[in-house]
Amino acid sequence: MDPAPSVYAALDALGIRYERHEHPAVFTAEEAAVHWAALAATQCKNLFLRNKKGNRHYLVILEISKAADLKQIVKFVGDDRLSFGSPERLMNELGLTPGSVSPFGLINDHDGSVRVLIDADLRGADRLIFHPNINTASVVVSWQDLEKFLASRSNSVSVVTIG
Repeated sequence: MDPAPSVYAALDALGIRYERHEHPAVFTAEEAAVHWAALAATQCKNLFLRNKKGNRHYLVILEISKAADLKQIVKFVGDDRLSFGSPERLMNELGLTPGSVSPFGLINDHDGSVRVLIDADLRGADRLIFHPNINTASVVVSWQDLEKFLASRSNSVSVVTIG
């Protein structure tokens, strides 16, 4: 089942304007960048992380070319060592598969347990690009509309300086 219509419905319900773009399946940020190159938008990557015990999960959102220093992120969250969450955890927590990680996966996080960290460099961007929970499409939204979407969720959201 295509998860994108649920994302579009959530955005429509919030009055969020967005642009949809279809493309072949991509599995990495680098592959997505090829299809995003013609779009006038800040390209974003999304990392799904877990703590050492596996009892806390994080979604880290940053510009596609930035490296995420997990040791630095640990300092922001005050948790123990972080690592990438498995495909099974990703499905359990956000209802997503690898290659489709997106802030819009939060619509599947019914208890709001995934904590969101957004790189401060994205703040105020005119246009940001993400997947609509599937890796064969992309959605462009404004920073203000991303904030509006995140505010509609019960997840903890922090804007931090990464890198």
